[in-house]
Amino acid sequence: MAAETINIQVCYASDAVQFLRALQVPVDTTLEQAIALSGLAAELPGVDLNALETGIYAKKKPRDTVLREHDRVELYRPLIADPKHARRRRKTPAPV
Repeated sequence: MAAETINIQVCYASDAVQFLRALQVPVDTTLEQAIALSGLAAELPGVDLNALETGIYAKKKPRDTVLREHDRVELYRPLIADPKHARRRRKTPAPV
């Protein structure tokens, strides 16, 4: 007999806040549903959750992805700077 619920986590981090919530959700719950069930929107009313990329364990996934046991749902903020460009800037010596 299959389990009726699964255990997952929903996480989001910014400069000012870290959100991590463990949830028990019904089997066949999607990423979108898990975000809604987490209460993240109520805790961070100033954040447009619909504009953020989503994923599971650092791999981007669409919001209609069905979750599995122990998945960690992640919401990704847009990058402020291109990591490759920032790395190049750090390696280049400062002008004299």
